[in-house]
Amino acid sequence: MTMTRKTITISDAMDEWVKTQIGTGRYGNDSEYFRDLIRHDQERQEKLTNLRAAIEVGRNSGVSDRTMDEILQSLTLEANSEV
Repeated sequence: MTMTRKTITISDAMDEWVKTQIGTGRYGNDSEYFRDLIRHDQERQEKLTNLRAAIEVGRNSGVSDRTMDEILQSLTLEANSEV
């Protein structure tokens, strides 16, 4: 994997935060911490994209003729069958 060097500027308070995170032993250095933040942001963005797509599918599906109780019962059955 090709790596690109970046230079960033952060406040003293943020620098202390990063040092604290490294001090927990979870990260070996600043770069590991920032890469983890980026990975989490990428995952969050992907989840948001998927959620927005699901909402759009729901909006485009129209109005249901089922009652709320029927919908909830159907979802409960579906969830239980996946376990």
